[in-house]
Amino acid sequence: MIDVAQKKRIVLKLGTSTLTHKTGKLNIRRMTNLVRILADLHNAGREMLIVSSGAVGMGVGKLNLTECPKDTPSKQAAAAVGQCELMHIYDDMFAKYNVTVAQILLTKTTLSNDQLPHVQNTIRRLLEMGVIPIINENDTVAIDELELEIGENDSLAATVAAAMEADLLIILTDINGLYSADPRTNLDAEVIHVVEKVDETIEQMAGGAWTSFGTGGMATKINAAKIATAQGVDMVIMNGRDPEQLYALFDGALVGTHFLAQKPV
Repeated sequence: MIDVAQKKRIVLKLGTSTLTHKTGKLNIRRMTNLVRILADLHNAGREMLIVSSGAVGMGVGKLNLTECPKDTPSKQAAAAVGQCELMHIYDDMFAKYNVTVAQILLTKTTLSNDQLPHVQNTIRRLLEMGVIPIINENDTVAIDELELEIGENDSLAATVAAAMEADLLIILTDINGLYSADPRTNLDAEVIHVVEKVDETIEQMAGGAWTSFGTGGMATKINAAKIATAQGVDMVIMNGRDPEQLYALFDGALVGTHFLAQKPV
């Protein structure tokens, strides 16, 4: 089990299923509660970095589309509309708690060895200024995430957590953690609360995508765990439908699935 109470620099990945309804439109009640709690954790002295999905989903909702587009240009158009809306909402909601946010849009190129130090310097300075960076893939110009060539925001969050030497990566999703079997089809499936190392057995427990608006699934979260833990970052997968559980997590409760960072050899 991870001693979460001692963690200071936290990367929190918010999935589309956490932020929106099945229609793709914003889940106002959940997001309002989530922002309040994150602002409170920030006020307590923790450095919060948010990797936020939802741009494409919110764009789909605002454009009144019945489903997520299949072709890349339409996905990019939805992302362009949705990203603007998403940041406006974050800015407005956090401002109510006197917390300033900043937008960071990344691509595969900006995470390369040549440009990564610039990204790190910018984020570090924002954290020093008491700002919460809100990070996403720049979907309007980068097709890596949209076509799943490199991954999605689970892997992006793990990469950011490693690059920023975060103490903890939290991935909020729509299930309680990693199950021993698919809980949709197996009533005996149980949450595995602690994973000491991601091995072949753990990987086989991961399934495909679970939602129509998100791009991830448990498999992508296990991949994120491999990235993060290999770089010395602890990770938690937990249900984002009840944001209050974040308080329980930081108070020491065994919430979700804890993936333990691997010690350097």
